[in-house]
Amino acid sequence: MKAAAFDYVRAGSVDDAVSALAADGAQVLAGGQSLVPLLNMRLARPSLLVDVNGLEDLAYIRRDGEHVEIGALTRQRAVETSDVVRRDVPLLAQALRHVGHVATRNRGTLGGSLAHADPAAELPAVAVALDAELVVRGPRGERVVAAADFFHSPFRTVVAPGELLVAVRFPVLPAACAIEELSRRSKDLALVAVFVALEREDGRCSRARIAVAGGGPTPIRARAAEELLRGQPLTGDVIASAAQEIAAATDPPSDLHAPAAYRREVAAVLGRRALTKAVR
Repeated sequence: MKAAAFDYVRAGSVDDAVSALAADGAQVLAGGQSLVPLLNMRLARPSLLVDVNGLEDLAYIRRDGEHVEIGALTRQRAVETSDVVRRDVPLLAQALRHVGHVATRNRGTLGGSLAHADPAAELPAVAVALDAELVVRGPRGERVVAAADFFHSPFRTVVAPGELLVAVRFPVLPAACAIEELSRRSKDLALVAVFVALEREDGRCSRARIAVAGGGPTPIRARAAEELLRGQPLTGDVIASAAQEIAAATDPPSDLHAPAAYRREVAAVLGRRALTKAVR
């Protein structure tokens, strides 16, 4: 199929983009790895596409104190291969290996994946797990939104008309990380995925960050599992109990791919595997 008719503007600056996005039915075009297929299937029918690919000032990776700040237009492959990200935010670097294929990561952007807000996608879950901050610019200036508050429902965020996601700040967290996910085919979106970052001290868990993709209408933070692990020796029994708490935190859908009960059981299994891998 072909996309329905739309107008097109190539933004010359962030202010240009913000101004154009105030129009009814306007939508951002960045990497286009999610949007273009939706256009071609006519599942998305914007009246105006605002192309931000020329905004080079939104493509950067830098350490800023206790955060790594990444411009929203930074290509996923650049984030994945960044020495700064690998050292300071290893969970993000690991998660990007699961995002589509290298060809799509060469074009797809960090901000685009977050703004698309697919509840089964890896990057929104990582942002929630790590308490990332998302910087949104609009006609009244910038505002900073916590990742936990950014995702509203499937494919919907708190970004309002006339606003543009411009940067993401990840706390520096060089912890032991692991990701486990189940998908129908290699590189498909996961039915369920679990993301774990563990910090240990004297053989005990000092802090845990755990999130689930595909476990609900938005990324799920498994806070009860995190609290259960805090201060505990990471034994098999403790990990098994935490895995059950991960499953209990989910509210998965039932669809043609899998019923909710199956997804919840998979969350427990993948949670145990991810925690075990992170400990090892």
